[in-house]
Amino acid sequence: MSRRGTYAGGDSRTRQARGSGYPARSVFKLQEIDERWHLLGPGAHVLDLGAAPGSWSLYAAQRVTELGAVLAVDLQEISQPFPPWVRVVQADAFQLDATVHDEFGPYDVVLSDMAPKTTGDKFTNAARSADLVRAAHAVACAHGKPGSHFVAKLFMGADYEQCRRLVQQSYTTTKTVKPKGTRDNSVETFLVGMGKRE
Repeated sequence: MSRRGTYAGGDSRTRQARGSGYPARSVFKLQEIDERWHLLGPGAHVLDLGAAPGSWSLYAAQRVTELGAVLAVDLQEISQPFPPWVRVVQADAFQLDATVHDEFGPYDVVLSDMAPKTTGDKFTNAARSADLVRAAHAVACAHGKPGSHFVAKLFMGADYEQCRRLVQQSYTTTKTVKPKGTRDNSVETFLVGMGKRE
C-alpha cells in the first residue's frame, strides 16, 4: 500500500488519537513536548493560536484542569467538544479584541500549531511559516506572564536561525524539537521557549 493510501485511510497515530477522543494526531506532538519539559499544569492559563481542529486545546484543558483556562482561537470553526474552562473564539488570532486577552491573560503558556496555506514552493512555504512564528511570538511577548512558555511550529528553511534567535532573546531556555509524532517526510519542527524574560 502506498504511503498516500495509508494516510488517506488514517494511519495508526490518527486512529489512536481519535480512539482517545482527539480529532487529530497532532496531540501527540504537544504531549511529547509537555512530557519532556512540563509546560502545562493545573491552574495554568493557556492561549492556543490556530487551534483547529482542537487537539491541542483539548490536551491543554485536561492538563490545566478546571483550575485553569484555555482560550482556543482559529479562523475556522472548531466543532470539538471541550470542558467548560475552554473558550473558543473564531477570529484572526492576531487581531483579537484586547478585552479577550484582558479576560484570559496574562498567559502561562502560548501555543501555536499554525501552518500557512502551502504552495508548490517549499521556500515560500517556509517563509510564510516563519512569518506566523514571528507573529505568534509577538503575541506571546505581549500577553505571556514573566516565566511563561511558548511553543510554535515552524517549517524548516532559511529563516529557522532567525526565528530561533528571536525566541532565545525572549526566553531563558530555547529548544528545537521534531516530536516522534511528526511524519518522517515532514519539514515541520517546533521551537520551545521556556521562562519568558521580564
